[in-house]
Amino acid sequence: MGVRLRCLAGTSTEETIRIGAAATALGVSIDTLRRWERDGRVTFERRGQQRYMSSDELARLLRERAQAGGSARNRLSGIVLAVRRDDVMAQVDMACGPHRIVSLMTREAADQLDLKPGDAATAVIKATTVLVERV
Repeated sequence: MGVRLRCLAGTSTEETIRIGAAATALGVSIDTLRRWERDGRVTFERRGQQRYMSSDELARLLRERAQAGGSARNRLSGIVLAVRRDDVMAQVDMACGPHRIVSLMTREAADQLDLKPGDAATAVIKATTVLVERV
């Protein structure tokens, strides 16, 4: 699904995006966008059986999602317990409520964050499993 730029009747030279392309850009399903439409969170214009979103509406939703920072269940606030650095990597140990979180990152990233034991921080969890395969 690609982005199509069209001028719909009743709109000026506003760019519009098909629902599938908008869903891809937002990282959600088409069904999610339809649900958001029913809930009044988003507005679509219809042309035949196809829904189109204005580029301004898509930009607004992208800004909202960026500010939200992802799902709350994927963000754990806590305290840094330890930071171990070597020449290339760093290990950050955190206590987030009853959970111990260990993050491995580049030393450069750890230096930029300037984390020290006792600092408040948030662990953002992007995946639960990482698979490694031999080629």
